[in-house]
Amino acid sequence: MAAFLQWRKFVFFDKDSVKDPVDNGKNFALPSGISACDSGRGHIVLGDMDGGIWTLTRSLQLTSFQAYKLRVTHLYQLKQHSILVSVGQDEQGINPLVKVWNLDKRDSGNPLCTRIFPAIPGNKPTEVSCLSVHENLNFMAIGFTDGSVVLTKGDITRDRHSKTLTLHEGTSPVTGLAFRQMAKVTNLFVATLEKVHCYTLSIKEYPKVELDTHGCALRCSSLADPSQDSQFIVAGDDCVYLYQPDERGPCFAFDGHKLLAHWHRGYLFLLIRDTKSPNKPEFGSRGSSPSDKQLLTIYDLDNKFIAYSAAFDDVIDVVAEWGSFYILTRDGNMFVLQEKDTQTKLEMLFKKNLFVMAINLAKSQHLDNDGLSEIFRQYGDHLYLKGDHDGAIQQYIRTIGKLEPSYVIRKFLDAQRIHNLTAYLQALHRQSLANADHTTLLLNCYTKLKDSSKLEEFIKSSESEVHFDVEIAIKVLRQAGYHSHAVFLAEKHMHHEWYLKIQLEDLKNYQEGLRYIGRLPFEQAESNMKRYGKTLMHHVPEGTTLLLKGLCTNYQPSGDTAERDGTETGRYDKANSEEFIPIFANNPRELKAFLEHMIEVDPRSPQGVYDTLLELRLQDWAHEQDPERKNVLQGEAVSLLRSDNTVFDKALVLCQMHNFKEGVLYLYEKGKLYQQIMHYHMQNEEYGKVVEACKRYGDQEGCLWEQALGYFARKEEDCKAYISEVLHHIDQNNLMPPLLVVQTLAHNSTATLSVIKDYLINKLQRESQQIEDDERKIHQYREETAHLRSEIQELKTSAKIFQKTKCNMCNSPLELPSVHFLCSHSFHQHCFESYAESEAECPTCTPENRKVMDMLRAQDQKRDLHDHFNRQLRSSNDGFSVVADYFGRGVFNKLTLVTDPPGSKTVGSLEVNLQRDLLIHTKRNS
Repeated sequence: MAAFLQWRKFVFFDKDSVKDPVDNGKNFALPSGISACDSGRGHIVLGDMDGGIWTLTRSLQLTSFQAYKLRVTHLYQLKQHSILVSVGQDEQGINPLVKVWNLDKRDSGNPLCTRIFPAIPGNKPTEVSCLSVHENLNFMAIGFTDGSVVLTKGDITRDRHSKTLTLHEGTSPVTGLAFRQMAKVTNLFVATLEKVHCYTLSIKEYPKVELDTHGCALRCSSLADPSQDSQFIVAGDDCVYLYQPDERGPCFAFDGHKLLAHWHRGYLFLLIRDTKSPNKPEFGSRGSSPSDKQLLTIYDLDNKFIAYSAAFDDVIDVVAEWGSFYILTRDGNMFVLQEKDTQTKLEMLFKKNLFVMAINLAKSQHLDNDGLSEIFRQYGDHLYLKGDHDGAIQQYIRTIGKLEPSYVIRKFLDAQRIHNLTAYLQALHRQSLANADHTTLLLNCYTKLKDSSKLEEFIKSSESEVHFDVEIAIKVLRQAGYHSHAVFLAEKHMHHEWYLKIQLEDLKNYQEGLRYIGRLPFEQAESNMKRYGKTLMHHVPEGTTLLLKGLCTNYQPSGDTAERDGTETGRYDKANSEEFIPIFANNPRELKAFLEHMIEVDPRSPQGVYDTLLELRLQDWAHEQDPERKNVLQGEAVSLLRSDNTVFDKALVLCQMHNFKEGVLYLYEKGKLYQQIMHYHMQNEEYGKVVEACKRYGDQEGCLWEQALGYFARKEEDCKAYISEVLHHIDQNNLMPPLLVVQTLAHNSTATLSVIKDYLINKLQRESQQIEDDERKIHQYREETAHLRSEIQELKTSAKIFQKTKCNMCNSPLELPSVHFLCSHSFHQHCFESYAESEAECPTCTPENRKVMDMLRAQDQKRDLHDHFNRQLRSSNDGFSVVADYFGRGVFNKLTLVTDPPGSKTVGSLEVNLQRDLLIHTKRNS
C-alpha cells in the first residue's frame, strides 16, 4: 500500500478556460441540463435532461438531435467505431430504452439509429446504473440498481444477430462495468457497492471470480491501459485498488470520498469531495450543492507523483480528446488541461534536483537515449558536486555510449578517486566502447591499486563480457612488470609474437618458448623460428634442432593450439631448410646433425644444404688427426660430392680451400677441366700423374700432350723417360710438327739429341713413305686422266654402239622400248621410269656422280671462307700445311666451267666431272 501523502506534487498541466470561438472574450457555454457525457472519434457527446444528444467538435461547433422524448441517462462512445450507445426514457416511469446510433450514417439529417431495445433485466422494471460496450461490437453489458447485469452477445447494432441474457444477479446496485481484452481472452469486470467480480466471457460457461468483498460508488471505477496491464481500477473511500482477472493487484492509499475515477493516457483522475464538506450524496446522486468544492487530482502511478491537483465547482465529468483533458462543470463552463511537454517537466524536476524522478519520467515518456543520457549526466554532475563520487560514477556509467568518456575521466584522475575511475573504465570495456587509451588507463589503474584480483578478473573475462585492445593490454602489463598476466593474455588471444617476446626476452623461459612454437601453425612457427632461432639454439640447442628437423620435413603442430587454429588439414607443410642454416652459426655439431637428417629424409633438399654439409665435413676432415677417422671423413666428403647435389663452383672453392685433393680432382673431371687436372699434377710435380692424365684425357683434349712436352722441357731434372713417352704419343697421333718439337726441347739442358733421335728417324721415314705414296697416286691419276680424255674424244668423234642385251635394273633381256645412256647402261623404259630420279641421268651412275658434285660444291663454298682461313692460319702451329691444304682445295685458283648446249647434256656433264676430278687429283699430287 502506497500513501499518496508521501508523493510529491507538481504542476505538469496548464489549466485554462475554453473560450467561445465566436466571442473570444467569453467562456464557452455548455448546453444546460447535461446528464451524461463521453468522448471519442474526434468529438465530445453530451446528453441532456430533455432527451437531446449534443455533439461538440474540435472547433467547438455544437450540433444536436432528439434522441429520447424525456431524458438521456447514459452515453457510451466507442473509440474505434463511430457507434454511440445511449440509454434514456421515452415515457414516464421506469422504462429505460437502449439505442444504438451510427454517427456516420444519416436519417433525415440525424444519425441513424440501428437498434432499439428495452433495458429490463427481468420481469420487474429497474433503473440502469451503468453501461459498457466492447470495442469489437460483440458484447454490451448493462448494470442495474437491483444488482443485475444484462449481457448482450453478438452484433450489438442489430437485433437479429444478438442475444441477451442476465449474466449477474445480486442485491447490491451495480456501480461499474468494464471489458478487458488480452489476446483471445475476454473478461468483464463487475463492481457493486459491496463486491468486485470478474467474468470470463471467452469460456462458454462464463466462469465468475469474486475479486473483493468491498466495492465502490457509482462512476468510481475504470479500466487502465496496457501500461498498467489493463487492470480494473476501483476507487474506494480509503484506497484505490487494482485488479487482475483472477486476483487483486497493488493498492494505493488515496483518502477522500471519491466522486469520479477515470484513467486517461497513463494517468489516474480522481475527483474527491472537499474534506470540509460534511455531506455525502446517496447512490445515484450525480450532483451536489453549489457550495460544495471538489478536488481533481491527477496521479502518475508509475512514477509515484501527483501531476496536477486543483479545486473545481460541481464537476460533471472529465473527458480526454484532441490531446487534452476537458473538465465539464454544471455551471456550463468547460476547462481544458494541457499537459506540459516532457522537456519542461524535466526542467522542473532538475530545478528541484529530483533526478531519480526525472529519469523515471523520461523512461515512462519513452524519451530517446540521448535525452536519458543528458539526465544521467546532470544527475552525475549534481552528485559529484555534493561529494558523492560513488553515486556520481554510477550515473556517469549510464551515459556510456552517448557522453564523451574524456568528460568523466578528467573528473576522476585524482589518485584518491582512482577506484571510481576504474569502475567507469570497466563499464566502458564491458560495452565494447573503449579505445586503446582507455585500456591503457584501466590497466594502469589496476597496477597503481595493486589489485591483482581485479586485474586477473579483467584479463580472464570472456570475449562476450569484455572487449578491449589485447595488444595494448599486453604492452601495458609488460611495462608494469606483470609478465605472467601479459603471457596469459597473449596465449589466450593467440598473440604469438607477444607471448614469445615476453617468455624469451623478459622471463628467459626458453624451454617454454620452444614448446609454444612447436604448437603453432606452420606459417607462424616458421616465422618465429627465424626470429628467435639463434636465441633458442644458444640456450636449448638439442630441442631447437629437433624442432627444426620437424619444421623442415613433415611439420605437424602439437597440443591444443593446433586444434584451436584448425591447422589439421590433412596435408604436410615443410619449410626451406636452407633458410635456417644461419641459426646454427655457433653450433656446428647441431648444424651437421640437422643437415645430415635433412639429406637423409629428403634427398632433394636445396643445394645450400649440401654445400654447407660439405663445408662441415671438409672442416672435420682437415682437423682430424686420426688416420682411420680421416679416411672415413674423406669418404663421406667424396660421397657427398658424388651425389651431384652441390653447386659446382662452391664445392670446388671449398675443396681448394681445404686442400682436399680427391675432391678437387673429382670436380675437375666432372667439369671436364682436363687442363686443370694436369696443371694440378704439375704444381705438385707428380710427373707420372701428368703423363697418366694425358693418356686418360688426351683423346678429348689433344693439346694436353703439347703442354706436357713443354712442362717436361722446362724441367732441369732428368725427365728423359717421361719426354720419350710423350714424344711417342705425339708421334703416333701426329700432334705436333717436328720443328716445333725440336724448338720445345731446345730449352732443356738435359734433353740431348738421343732423346729425340728415334722420334726424328720415325718421322722422316713416314714422310718418305708418304712422298712415295703421293707420287704413285700422281702417276695413277695421270693415267686415269689420259684414259678419260681418250674416251671423251671418242664420244665426240665416233658413234656409240649399244650392245647391251639385259636391263641393268631388272637384269632381264632388253625389249623395246628401251633407254640407253652413253655410260653403256641400258634399261627397260618402264624400269627407267620407275627408278630414275631424273630423265637426264643414269640411275646406276647417279649416286657416284652426286658424291663428286657434292665434293665440288663443298670446295666452292669453302673458297670464300676468308675469315675462317685467316683464323685457322693464326691458330695453327704449322701455317705452311694450312696454306697447302687450301691450295689443294683450289681456293687460290679461278675455275671457269663451260657448259654444253642443251642437246648434249650428258656428254657435257661427264666432261665437267672429269675436268674437276682431274683438277682435284692434280692439285693433290703437285
